Amino acid sequence: MKRVIIIGGGVAGMQSAISLSQMGIHPVIIEKEAQIGGKLTKWDRLFPTMTPAQEVLGTLTRKVADSQAEILTSREVQQIEPEGRGVTLSDGSRVDADAVIIASGFDLFPAELKEEYGYQIYDNVYTTVDIERMFREEGCIHTKEGKTPRTIAFLHCVGSRDEKVNQRHCSRVCCITGVKQAIEMKQALPEAEIFSFYMDMRMFGPGYEELYRQAQQEFNIHFVRGRISEASQTIDHRIQIKAEDTLIGRPLKMSVDMLILIVGMKAGASNERWQRCGGVELYPSSFLRPVDQFTGNLNSGAERIFYAGTVTAPKNIGESLNEGMAVAHQVAQLLNQ
Repeated sequence: MKRVIIIGGGVAGMQSAISLSQMGIHPVIIEKEAQIGGKLTKWDRLFPTMTPAQEVLGTLTRKVADSQAEILTSREVQQIEPEGRGVTLSDGSRVDADAVIIASGFDLFPAELKEEYGYQIYDNVYTTVDIERMFREEGCIHTKEGKTPRTIAFLHCVGSRDEKVNQRHCSRVCCITGVKQAIEMKQALPEAEIFSFYMDMRMFGPGYEELYRQAQQEFNIHFVRGRISEASQTIDHRIQIKAEDTLIGRPLKMSVDMLILIVGMKAGASNERWQRCGGVELYPSSFLRPVDQFTGNLNSGAERIFYAGTVTAPKNIGESLNEGMAVAHQVAQLLNQ
């Protein structure tokens, strides 16, 4: 039986394994974490339908189990062998294969690099990832002091479209993530006043624009066009922010109980490692560059090395799943020739 290594056990890697198995090819998932699931394991509800992340993760996990895929967790690939004939792990062992699919995903932008916003400096500055964890693990939102927040501010594009931190690309799903979380906040805290500071709203996906409109009309979320220039902590542990409303051309200063930074996607650190393999190239953003964005968007420059998911660019979960299915068909076509 043909054998394909899938680097990364996130949604794209899981779907690749499911589809390969259905076509009679033996998939081997190599995941550096202790469990498969990727970033989906850290999410509570998914935009734009508010579907519980555990429902999607549970379905994929069961299908992977039924596929009889070989799963190697807590293992990290150090090197891809020439032409995708196998990989070398960090412990020096080698795993042979007939092809390799790189589905190692993305990294989250480290918000602490934007020191002007005070993440990990001030008590009540959080990221969207922190808020998902609160909803998932605690079921409620509270300040560091355990109080119910009454005023909450979201800041879009932290680590996206920002030349100062060498992140010039748009992360694509940040805007809708911020809208989703603002609605969740309002549902959990009906008395809270919620502000969302943005450069411009990019609602490109099905149902996204409708959710944005719902946030304004039904939940009275205040969307302010303008960036926050700095944040500081007051004596009572609130966060004072300075910004400019660019629509009316006026500066503003306000204090909030929580400031939430909507962090973007950055290229996975492992992409630099994959570049050492012949045929694997990077964009200036350090995401993997396929041979052609139209007819070869899942192909590297090496015949037996393929891409799936957010290794090539920011994507939503549906797009990553679709690429997982598509890449499996391309691999099967190659191996069955």
